[in-house]
Amino acid sequence: MSARAGSRSHLVVIPSYNPGPQVFATVRAARAQWAPVWVVVDGSTDGTREGLERMAREDDGLRVLALERNGGKGAAVLHALRAAQAAGYSHVLTMDADGQHPAASIPEFMTASMRSPGAVVLGVPQFDASAPALRVHGRRVSNWWANLETLWAGIGDSLFGFRVYPVGPLLAIMQAQRWMRRFDFDPEAAVRLVWRGVPPLNLPAPVRYLRPEDGGVSHFRYWRDNALLSWMHVRLMLGFLLRLPWLALRRVTPSRR
Repeated sequence: MSARAGSRSHLVVIPSYNPGPQVFATVRAARAQWAPVWVVVDGSTDGTREGLERMAREDDGLRVLALERNGGKGAAVLHALRAAQAAGYSHVLTMDADGQHPAASIPEFMTASMRSPGAVVLGVPQFDASAPALRVHGRRVSNWWANLETLWAGIGDSLFGFRVYPVGPLLAIMQAQRWMRRFDFDPEAAVRLVWRGVPPLNLPAPVRYLRPEDGGVSHFRYWRDNALLSWMHVRLMLGFLLRLPWLALRRVTPSRR
């Protein structure tokens, strides 16, 4: 699909919080692959909101949704989900603003979603030499917990945010609780969608890590956000135990999904 063609069912959503100039390259790369593209400016104070709004005035395929206060990645996605549903879209592909996610893979992921609209299409990161070893090995812990919490239903990666979500199920999940608003969004979304009966479809996706001197920006805070993720897994394990009989039954009778 050309950047100007436009989809009436699938759109790209880019949450953005103080991303620095890299966001402009990310948005241009996404627009070269898809339309529409929406950027949710999550209370940014680095001047990127104004630059993105200038881009949107010159591009009918780009829309900027601006939040006055920073609420976190999940809160930004939730805002976009509500707007997407109101506009008639059924699916959103989420990607980060920092340039790590592969814009060139957008058409492949969207096509997979259109072929299997009832699934959540999960990116499985393919790391290169630029990936920090701590990131590569540390995510194995989260992946193990996510697969335990779903009885190994097939979540290829619980943390990678390059995904295509069905809007209706994810919006219903998020509006029913107060969590999933910050860095707990990606893993909890994957687990709760599986609990809801949405099957995961895994596709490989290359990852590019940018150093600070190359424009890379990270808002992950090791102790704060690992504590948040630990509390998330406590909640999910409690939910898992309540759902265990049903998950086990579904596991042995997959034809009933």
